[in-house]
Amino acid sequence: MRKTIEVPGLVVLGYLFWITYWALNGPDRLPDRVPTHFDITGRPNAWGSPGVLWILPVVGLGLYLLMTALASIQFRTFNLPVRVTEINLPFIQQKTREMVALIKMEILCLFVYIQSGIINGARIGAFRLSPGIVPVFMAAIFATLGIYMVVIIRGARARAETVATTEYVRND
Repeated sequence: MRKTIEVPGLVVLGYLFWITYWALNGPDRLPDRVPTHFDITGRPNAWGSPGVLWILPVVGLGLYLLMTALASIQFRTFNLPVRVTEINLPFIQQKTREMVALIKMEILCLFVYIQSGIINGARIGAFRLSPGIVPVFMAAIFATLGIYMVVIIRGARARAETVATTEYVRND
């Protein structure tokens, strides 16, 4: 399942690089000044050259690689409200990797939204990003985290109960 979740994340990362490259080198070039920072209402309050658009794809790639590396480490201990055993460790590791893959994709989708807003705004001259988009993405990330924590805790407990029941039956 994790590899299935990784593919959309890679597609979103590729799309982020593609829209940036196309905006800077395509037939419909950007003006000499593009917004580089937005205030809380979504209006630009800093400007720079179009070359700064490479920051989001590079940061996105860095986050993607870092989170992938961290998710691939075989941790033996997790800070969870359930006991980690040899029986539930593979399940916990699998679900943790799935959770990280989804969160990577959500972060990259936010980067694509911001980059698209900057590019489209620079082309039409009307700059504004939705001020509610960051809280929406943050809610999605925390919802993913919360859902996966519930799944991990319930799954780990269920596996522990199955082992306990099996041990009880063997002893009788």
